[in-house]
Amino acid sequence: MSDFHALKVASVDALTPNAVALSFDVPTELRKTFTFLPGQYITLKKEMDDKEVRRAYSISSAPSSGQLTVGIKKMPNGTFSKYANESISPGDVLEVMPPEGRFVFEPNGEIKTIAAFAAGSGITPIMSIAQSVLEANEKNRFVLVFGNQNPGETMYRNQLLDLQGKYANRFFIQWVYSRSSEADCLFGRIENATVNLILKNKFKELDFDTFYLCGPEQMITTVSDSLKNNGVAEEKILHELFTSSDSEVNQVEGLDGKTKVTVVLDDEEQEFTMDQKELVLDAVLKNDIDAPYSCQGGVCSSCIARILEGEAEMVKNQILTDSEVAEGLILTCQAHAKTPVLKVDYDDV
Repeated sequence: MSDFHALKVASVDALTPNAVALSFDVPTELRKTFTFLPGQYITLKKEMDDKEVRRAYSISSAPSSGQLTVGIKKMPNGTFSKYANESISPGDVLEVMPPEGRFVFEPNGEIKTIAAFAAGSGITPIMSIAQSVLEANEKNRFVLVFGNQNPGETMYRNQLLDLQGKYANRFFIQWVYSRSSEADCLFGRIENATVNLILKNKFKELDFDTFYLCGPEQMITTVSDSLKNNGVAEEKILHELFTSSDSEVNQVEGLDGKTKVTVVLDDEEQEFTMDQKELVLDAVLKNDIDAPYSCQGGVCSSCIARILEGEAEMVKNQILTDSEVAEGLILTCQAHAKTPVLKVDYDDV
C-alpha cells in the first residue's frame, strides 16, 4: 500500500535563508502515477541514523507546469527539513510516495472567485491552487492573504509577485508581517480584523465561492470562526494544517483492555492483538504491516481507514468531516480501539 518510488532531485532552489524548493525528475513511465491535483502533497522517505523518516510536503507547482516541486522550510529541531535545506543536492535520490490529499481545487470550467489565507510554509499548496485557479478561466479571481515575519522570510515571494504581474486584474495579495513594518502591508498576524478587512472593506464587492486556509492551527481556527461569523457557509471553508497543537485531552484513561484487530490491506487480511492504550497505526506498524502513513500527527490524510467492525475513537481530527466519521472513516494515527474486536480496511477509502 505504501508504494514509494525512487525519484532523482532535479534542482534545489533557495526560497529564503531557511527554505528551499525541491524539484523532482519524474521519468516517463511514472508520469501517470505522479499526476496530481492542485493542493495535494507527496510523502518523502529517507533512512537517517538507522531510522526511517517520513515527511509530507505540499506540491507548490501547478499541474500545468509539468514539474513536481515542494517547498521545505527548515524547522527548529526538524530532522528532515534540516537535511533538505543543508544537504540535498541535484542528482540525489529520494523515495517518494505518489500524490494524495483532499485539500484541492478541481477546475470544472465555471467562473470562480477564490480567497486563501496562508501563513509561513502554508503557502506551498496555495501556490499550486492559485496558479491553477487563474489558468482555469480568464474570468477567475483570486485573493491571497499571506502572513510572515518579514519579506526576507517569505517563501515564494518573488514567484507571487511574478504571478501578480501576470494577472494584475485578477490576482490580489494582502501581505501581513509580524516583525516588519512595510508600505501597503498589514503589521501583526492574521486575525479576526484581517478577515473583516478583506470581506467588509477591500473586497466587499466580491462573492467568494471557496476559502482555502493553510498554516498553523491557531490561525486556521481564528480565520474559520471569523468567516462563519460573517455568514460564510462551513462547506465553503477548506483547511489544511501545517502545525497542530498538542493540547489534546488524554483519551486513553479507562482503556485497559486488549483488542483483536483485523487489517485489510491490498486485498489481504492480517490479524494481531493490541493494547487499547496504543494508537491503531502504531500497533499496525509494530506488527510489520506496511500501512500508508506520513505525518503521524493527524495533519495529513495518508493513514485513513474504514472501520468494518467494532469501534475506535480519535484523539483529534482536523481532516475528516462529520459525515465521513459517521461512515466509519478514521485517522488510524489518532485512533484508539474501544471494543474487543476491531476490523479496519485501508483499501476502501
